[in-house]
Amino acid sequence: MMASIPMEHGLIVAAVLFALGLVGVLVRRNLIFVLMCIEIMLNAAGLAFVVAGARWHQADGQVMFLFILAMAAAEVSVGLALAFQFFRHFKSLDTDAARSMRG
Repeated sequence: MMASIPMEHGLIVAAVLFALGLVGVLVRRNLIFVLMCIEIMLNAAGLAFVVAGARWHQADGQVMFLFILAMAAAEVSVGLALAFQFFRHFKSLDTDAARSMRG
C-alpha cells in the first residue's frame, strides 16, 4: 500500500505556489516572466484539484488538471503571440511600455 501525504500538506504547497505566482505577476515587469508566473498559478490550482481528488479517491481531480493543462497550453500560445506583437511594436517586453498606448 502506498503512503500518502496529508491533504493539508498538498494544499499548503498549492497555496504557496499560487502565492509565489501572484507575487510574480504583481512585481515583475517583463512580459515573459508575467506569463511564467501565470503558469505557476495554473499549476498550483491543478495541484489542489489532484490533491483533493486523491483524498476522496475520485478521478475528478486528474480530469480537471487535464482541462487546466489544455487551458494553459492555449494561454501560452496566445500569450506568446501577444508578446511577439508587443515586442515588434515597443521594441521591449517591459510591461511599463504599454502605458504609452492610447485607446
